[in-house]
Amino acid sequence: MLFRLIMRVQIFIFRRTNGKIMAFMRGMPILLLTTVGRKSGKAHTIPVMYFRDGDRFVITASNNGRLRHPAWFHNLKNAPQVEMEIPGKHLMATPTIANEEEHDRLWPQLVAQAPFFEGYRKRAPRPIPMVLLQPQ
Repeated sequence: MLFRLIMRVQIFIFRRTNGKIMAFMRGMPILLLTTVGRKSGKAHTIPVMYFRDGDRFVITASNNGRLRHPAWFHNLKNAPQVEMEIPGKHLMATPTIANEEEHDRLWPQLVAQAPFFEGYRKRAPRPIPMVLLQPQ
């Protein structure tokens, strides 16, 4: 419950300041990802860390190394589009799950910027997917 409250505050401040405040988490830039619930049909927004791969944004469904994928990952698996907000921009994007080759290339880049993700991978009893967001 406290975690959800903190996320709502972060989203509010990010939007209120146009991303000038609360645009980083643990040293990584964040974007606000909005997906549509696969069961509820309602829009859900969550801050997620990202890094760039050319013109694509790479996000990671680590869920802090927990047993299950985060809800947003399930929501976007079949979504043709998602919304994303970065400082100064509101974009539509097409999500694709990184294939094995892309994952193997991108994972070291993520860990170089945020070493704690390697701990998530060691702790998680599942493969940790990476998602590529291609802005439109």
